[in-house]
Amino acid sequence: MRLDPLNPPQGTTRDWLDHRAADQGRTISHVFPEDGSVLTWRELRDEAARIAGHLAGLGLERGESVALMMPNGRNAVLGLYGALYGGFRATMINLIAGADAIGYVLSHSGARALLVDPGQRALLEAALAAHPAAPVVIEAGAGFDWPAGCAPAEPHPHGAADDALLMYTSGTTGRPKGVVHSHASLLAGGWTTALAHELRPEDRALCVLPIYHINGLCVTILGPLLSGGSVVVCDRFSASRFWGLCDRHEASWFSVVPTIISHLLHGEGEPSPAARARLRFGRSASAALAPEVQSSFERRFGIPIIETMGLTETAAQILSNPLPPGLRKIGSPGRAVGNQVAILSPDLRPLPPGIEGEIAVRGANVMRGYLGDPAATAAALTPDGWLRTGDLGQMDEEGYVFVTGRLKELIIKGGENIAPREIDEALYTHPDVIEAAAFARQCARYGERVEAAVTLRPGSPLGAPELISICEERLGKFKSPEVIHLMAELPKGPSGKIQRLKLAQLTQ
Repeated sequence: MRLDPLNPPQGTTRDWLDHRAADQGRTISHVFPEDGSVLTWRELRDEAARIAGHLAGLGLERGESVALMMPNGRNAVLGLYGALYGGFRATMINLIAGADAIGYVLSHSGARALLVDPGQRALLEAALAAHPAAPVVIEAGAGFDWPAGCAPAEPHPHGAADDALLMYTSGTTGRPKGVVHSHASLLAGGWTTALAHELRPEDRALCVLPIYHINGLCVTILGPLLSGGSVVVCDRFSASRFWGLCDRHEASWFSVVPTIISHLLHGEGEPSPAARARLRFGRSASAALAPEVQSSFERRFGIPIIETMGLTETAAQILSNPLPPGLRKIGSPGRAVGNQVAILSPDLRPLPPGIEGEIAVRGANVMRGYLGDPAATAAALTPDGWLRTGDLGQMDEEGYVFVTGRLKELIIKGGENIAPREIDEALYTHPDVIEAAAFARQCARYGERVEAAVTLRPGSPLGAPELISICEERLGKFKSPEVIHLMAELPKGPSGKIQRLKLAQLTQ
């Protein structure tokens, strides 16, 4: 089985894991810095098959949900691949979503089995108290604690079109929606990453994002499965440990989010000369990367940042800038790779270059739909197969997309549309700004007015008046924030994306 740059990968996750075990069985696939352990491709396949057999022995049918409530680590990787290998629907639980949201997901998904880390027991009990459900709970500590009498059975036969993954959106505007991916679309998500970044068997990724989020899962877990590379799976991001981990484990690339890039930029750590020479690129996704932050990072560390864009509904990546020496357009998440991208008018017609509309994507990596929600599925997927992303943007003549905002996040002041992103970028031009997000506040005079929240470098003497002046110089008074709130940290979702829609409530 080889990657075809023109056609999405065939088969199932099981097929690809079997292929890696046969072709690179003794090669290290995963490194776990916290406990010092490693897995080879053959060990991973054998452990995944064992877990799949035990899940089948519980009486679970093909395609049923198996929930995983585990932080990054060896058991999380084994549990994920075990569920996928067995033909079940791996249901990833966002550990920072809160008990009510977790309980809703466990109930809504119909999970018959739950693989849980011992440290999440209290959260699980609170979740089940909020939304009663009765999955078989398998604790995964030193090993997987299967119920007494659970005899392994043969893993279920399944195909590329069968369900593989269930991952819930953040639910910032209501109940989270369950995004369903087949093996075909899940593998296509890893394929787009491998294509865009020219991943090779000798590449090693550094994973610091949670694999219960689509970025961490598809980019740094499935990308190496498709390319034959390896991945260092960290329990979490740590600015003080980041460069040392890159050096110690010989990482050649990493995938992070803009807030992490900003924290590294403003931190004291530096990559060693060996790490700097080995790192081919860093990858940014999940939110817009301010041009000034990207340029400053590259000047300081000499490591190119590849801005990309993806969604849960597209198994992560849809757009990417090329690797150097290809043309990277600062401020753009790049061009379509492995799928089609269009800008649609309100009546869903493709628009020509330079005209703003809604970004839409079509391809093998697009979800099957939202679990149990045909109305939401019909609203998101057009009859001719385009997924409406809810993002606004325009495309230039060379196919690069420039995102201008979210439909739901537009600030409408006196009837004029203001994209929060341009205010964010004005604020990021000051080197003391680590995080920034503009948002709407209801206003009797204009309907909505502009405000912003900012996190500054520790010890910075900068105040709100100076920040407002920066915005007024760049954007004019009408678009500039009337109030800026200085916060120790801005609220974020599991991907590290700033949750803009929460800021009005948090800053009352």
